Amino acid sequence: MKTTLNVAGMSCEHCVKHVTNALKALPGVQSVEVNLGKKNAQVEHEERVSIDALKAAITEEGYEVV
Repeated sequence: MKTTLNVAGMSCEHCVKHVTNALKALPGVQSVEVNLGKKNAQVEHEERVSIDALKAAITEEGYEVV
């Protein structure tokens, strides 16, 4: 399953790394691509991983899912 989330608040590669690591830490997440220019994160994950869990991982790092 692939989900794309729009992420507000990222301004540098450090932000990209934080969001990437937070998402990769979730069990069931297979791959993560965070694009600073497009301000989004593409996550490939198992069906058991909810969108809410993905959003929570991002917001816990201090970014907003819009």
